[in-house]
Amino acid sequence: MSQVHRQQLAFSLDQPPTPASFPVDSIAPLPGLQLLRRPGVNIQSPMSRLAPTLRHLARRRFGAAPAAAPAAGRVHSVHTLPRSERRPMHSTPAQSNLNPTTRPHLLPEFSLKDKVIVVSGGARGLGLVQAEALLEAGATVHCIDRLPSPANDPASGFSEISKRARRDLDTSLTYHQTDVRNVGELNKIMENIADQAGRLDGLIAAAGINHETPALEYTSDEVDRMMSINVTGAFMTAQAAARQMVRLKQPGSICLIASMSGTIANRGMYAPAYNASKAAVIQLCRSLAAEWGEYGIRVNTLSPGYIMTQMLQSLFDDYPERKEVWPKENMLKRLSLPSEYRGSAVFLLSDASSFMTGSDLRIDGGHAAW
Repeated sequence: MSQVHRQQLAFSLDQPPTPASFPVDSIAPLPGLQLLRRPGVNIQSPMSRLAPTLRHLARRRFGAAPAAAPAAGRVHSVHTLPRSERRPMHSTPAQSNLNPTTRPHLLPEFSLKDKVIVVSGGARGLGLVQAEALLEAGATVHCIDRLPSPANDPASGFSEISKRARRDLDTSLTYHQTDVRNVGELNKIMENIADQAGRLDGLIAAAGINHETPALEYTSDEVDRMMSINVTGAFMTAQAAARQMVRLKQPGSICLIASMSGTIANRGMYAPAYNASKAAVIQLCRSLAAEWGEYGIRVNTLSPGYIMTQMLQSLFDDYPERKEVWPKENMLKRLSLPSEYRGSAVFLLSDASSFMTGSDLRIDGGHAAW
């Protein structure tokens, strides 16, 4: 604030300033004061005592006609639009984005409009929640999972999300059934998606499993299965997507779902193969980012903390004491919800993270920061 503006506000708000307070010629217009002269501008202020002073300054500076003193304690409006002339609110993101009379998108770098994104492990849980967030940001989404079509399972919510995508969001959610270990089928699906859309902009590789067994009891088959899905599956899914991006000369963003368990050893949880698999995913991310950066392909990992998913609930059924202990182990003293990873999905797949690659975004409630 300039010296003149500080002088203008130095007097008591209870009384208008006297001529001796400061020279009239020295008054510079206060920020926003010009709005008082613009017709059709709706200005309301809760500081009712300030309104007479502003009008007094306006008369002295601009020669505005004097107005009757307002009643004390009222909130004053220079101009209020009739209710019939006010713009309606919009019930869906699609309506707001498509109606040109609404205010512009304030953060366009988060928009995924017209982009095509694949989500593996997208039939339920975290993958499906993030797929819905991508839809709401404007993307066309294809989900890959080994489960039978979730459209036949009302509990999954997939069918309702797919209907809402078409009805309200002007986009689509499509399901493809395959196992990420079936590399030939995986590549075929990616190629078909890219050919039909003429592009492939992003991937979230969320397919994965967890299995808890003490290290002294693990079998080689159990370790092989964990690694083949969590590591090789993530690698082959990313490879299949990147091949299409390179073929189409299409820059893109790939997010591999890792875990805080790839950085720490969870207290009281015996899952050495799972922890090792997620550590491998974090390192895989760095290596892929280094190789594919020249094609404009960014690769990052998202490392969640404990999430209340069906997988975790099954674990609590076997170890009920953990439901009480685990929330106390992070700084927020609670477990996370799948919905708390919606924003990170949009961030990592959009231009909002355009200079981010080879990085791990850890969202764990401060669990690993002790």
